[in-house]
Amino acid sequence: MQATGSGKPATAKRPRATSPRTKAPGSDEIFERLLLAIMKHELPPGTQLVEARLASIFKVSRTKIREAIGRLVHDCIATNIPNRGAFVSSPTVAQARDVFDARRLIEPALIRQVTQSATPAQVASLRAHLHKEEQAQAAGDQRQIINLSGQFHLLLADMAGNSFLARSMRELETLSALIIVLFGTPTHEACPSDHPALVDAIENRDPARAAELMLHHLAHVERSVQLDAPPEASRSLEDIFA
Repeated sequence: MQATGSGKPATAKRPRATSPRTKAPGSDEIFERLLLAIMKHELPPGTQLVEARLASIFKVSRTKIREAIGRLVHDCIATNIPNRGAFVSSPTVAQARDVFDARRLIEPALIRQVTQSATPAQVASLRAHLHKEEQAQAAGDQRQIINLSGQFHLLLADMAGNSFLARSMRELETLSALIIVLFGTPTHEACPSDHPALVDAIENRDPARAAELMLHHLAHVERSVQLDAPPEASRSLEDIFA
């Protein structure tokens, strides 16, 4: 340390303390926060996702907002309307009921076929999938619960071996997931609780029981979404993400 002209040692200057800067969220994080707000019904169907306002709220560029909204549109959770912008998707109650009506026509036949043809390896893969569903339930991961529930039904469709029905099921399952996200309660159980009995019927090669359980199961899922609930009160984007 050098001495000053007065003979006193020079005092080293300490750098000024600066407050830590909050890292701006990426498009993935923004997507997750928007999706969570939709699943919690804070952003009800029909809400406009205004890029400029969201960019100001999250303190990011509109490019990041556009990327996050683009993922919602790809997953059918949001809809782009030309010259107006993106809105949280709003299927009608009639359309939602049509989806469940179609599933009641298709899935009992699919599971009958699976029950008659399933191999031990296929049953084992269904059991492994049930374990994943149990883990998601234990973790309370609502998004993963809905995702794995849909995958279970698509596994059955693929095992049935009819490519046309499997393709139809993929479209219906995408729409079902959207309906559950938009109309389900924030603590919605989705449908994994019925799945073990369905796998038991498949393993026991009981097609009549499997078809009966599937109809009961689909009715359970339909009842668990609030298709006749009154519309949610509107809140501003700023209030939701404050």
